[in-house]
Amino acid sequence: MQQARAEAGYASPSDAARALRDINKNTLISHENGNRPLSRKAAEKYGRLFGVDPGWLLFDGSAGGGGFHEAGSAALVPSPLTVDVPIVSWISAGELGSQDSVVNLSDYPTIPAADLEQGEWIALRVDGPSMNKISPPDSIIFVNLRDKRLVTNGCYVISDETGRATYKRYRPNDKPPFQPASYMEIPPPELEGAITIIGRVKRSMIDM
Repeated sequence: MQQARAEAGYASPSDAARALRDINKNTLISHENGNRPLSRKAAEKYGRLFGVDPGWLLFDGSAGGGGFHEAGSAALVPSPLTVDVPIVSWISAGELGSQDSVVNLSDYPTIPAADLEQGEWIALRVDGPSMNKISPPDSIIFVNLRDKRLVTNGCYVISDETGRATYKRYRPNDKPPFQPASYMEIPPPELEGAITIIGRVKRSMIDM
């Protein structure tokens, strides 16, 4: 675990603990030094944070460093990392933009997702056609709460000062800059006050 933490860019257990919502520094240190058994759920959280296979953490790196596995004499290839992502409501997504609100993501049901980049993820179910060029109604979108960089044509979940969350595409030359991406004529959202970037949408999927 110490190797995974360091390679992920966290110089100390305190640095890593600050990036986790529900595992404190003392627990993380106990997991690192072996004083506390590592559960599968905790391994999945560390794996998501450090970008490694949870199984590698559970079995003390015996499968090879950095979440890699070897098949026969083949070259080392990355093993797919599957994590359980909490599916939250749009109301809860809006609350994530508030400095005063604390949302316990462990309270929500989860959906498995493979090969997500390093970050902190939530999932949301899309309601309505305003982004149907990218995400038809009932799609599930995966939002990286740590990626708040604005990129032209990137898709984001944002909230306004009322706490209302919405999913839109960033078009900096348009007014307002957060626009629908729809096959229908849908006006941009009427947002009130300052806009908070909750996270960037990096995956959209829908069952057929």
